[in-house]
Amino acid sequence: MSIPVLELIDILWLKFRDMNPQAGQIVDLLAERGDRLQNDHIAFRTFNDPRIGVSVLAKPFVAGGYVVGDEYQFEEKKLYAQHFEHPDPEMPKIFISELLLEKFDAPVRKTVERLIDQVDTHAINDDHPLCIAARPWRSSYEDWKLLRDVSEYAAWMAAHGFCANHFTVFVNALKSVASLQELNSLLVEKGFELNAEGGAVKGSPEVFLEQSSTLASTVNVEFTDGVHAVPGCYFEFARRYPLPNGELFSGFVAKSADKIFQSTDSRS
Repeated sequence: MSIPVLELIDILWLKFRDMNPQAGQIVDLLAERGDRLQNDHIAFRTFNDPRIGVSVLAKPFVAGGYVVGDEYQFEEKKLYAQHFEHPDPEMPKIFISELLLEKFDAPVRKTVERLIDQVDTHAINDDHPLCIAARPWRSSYEDWKLLRDVSEYAAWMAAHGFCANHFTVFVNALKSVASLQELNSLLVEKGFELNAEGGAVKGSPEVFLEQSSTLASTVNVEFTDGVHAVPGCYFEFARRYPLPNGELFSGFVAKSADKIFQSTDSRS
């Protein structure tokens, strides 16, 4: 029997918060102001290998009632993505992207394939879904650096594997701030560093979605050749606007998401 989707989300949140303490600090800050966390979406990363691709990561969510919402292409970052929605509007959307390995040169492909070949696909099942498998391979810091120089996304995967890359505060549900801009100002005032790529706020009411995010926390990762500090996870914030038909926009804007991806870029 598969893990109930609400239980799975709780597991993901606890793992995410442990890896990214700033998320818990921000939730506590909002709670002090009378707000509770409602998640807009949870994001995952993977490679477009059939053993671990989007469809494999999505399995426990589809089993829990999620359906495909839309798909996205990120030409510059060589990514494909889908998002999934649940009939219950308070359930977070699921956003899963995968790196298109065929668009990279042989050294990158071979490095990634060597990682994927270590995945025990028989250990991935309903009780142990891929999305909580953490890092199912041994990788070196040299691997990480090689990948980082070509794709920060690939390097992040080599370091962390399968976990929530980010959770997202649904700003519409907050009562103590009137806008995403006001929330950003509060976070900066409290010492949190935001992703400024393309501006602190990505998107606009005209595209029915505004997003911002913290910069990823730096975490120590044990590689085969030592422990090294690399970017971990980040916390995102999204405000959605109604479409002309009055329904709240439930998709994503590729141009904005492209900049959000850079929240895990190296800063050294």
